[in-house]
Amino acid sequence: MKANVLLSGTLVLAVLSACAPKTPPPVPAPPPGPVQSTVPPPQPLPQRAGDWRDAPLTPGAWRWSGGGGGRSTASFAQAGRAPLLTITCLTRGTVQITHAGITSAATPMSVTTSGGIFPLMSDPLNPATTGSSVTLPARAPVLDAMAFSRGRFVIEVAGQAPSYLPAWPEVSRVVEDCR
Repeated sequence: MKANVLLSGTLVLAVLSACAPKTPPPVPAPPPGPVQSTVPPPQPLPQRAGDWRDAPLTPGAWRWSGGGGGRSTASFAQAGRAPLLTITCLTRGTVQITHAGITSAATPMSVTTSGGIFPLMSDPLNPATTGSSVTLPARAPVLDAMAFSRGRFVIEVAGQAPSYLPAWPEVSRVVEDCR
């Protein structure tokens, strides 16, 4: 009889354990995510309202200066102020465009001319320059587009107001000196 009680007790426990809800196995912890970089992503270029050809020109004038070894520079500035934009022939075949302003990393830039829109990315920060600069071959199509744009072109740097600049001969002079 003791065997029957023991067997029936075991049978009852087996039946009850089958009715008990099963607990799912623990979910493994997700892998660690990517490490956040300390450099913020570049800001998008500002969106302009209306046609860029109708916007008033940025105050200032172009000035050309020549240097030794074929180095020439066209600077756009208001009288008595630092240049807003500088186009420099660094070496024969290499032109650098520098837009004044404060940036913390390589920044999206664009040049809009009557010939089209040219998206650019500024060079990594160089302690020797202030602002955003981009270095291009002297035969880059954007330089010809700037030189031959119908009256004006626009330089836009992410996080800054657009610069509406007149297409004066100083731009062409630097490009031609560099070729």
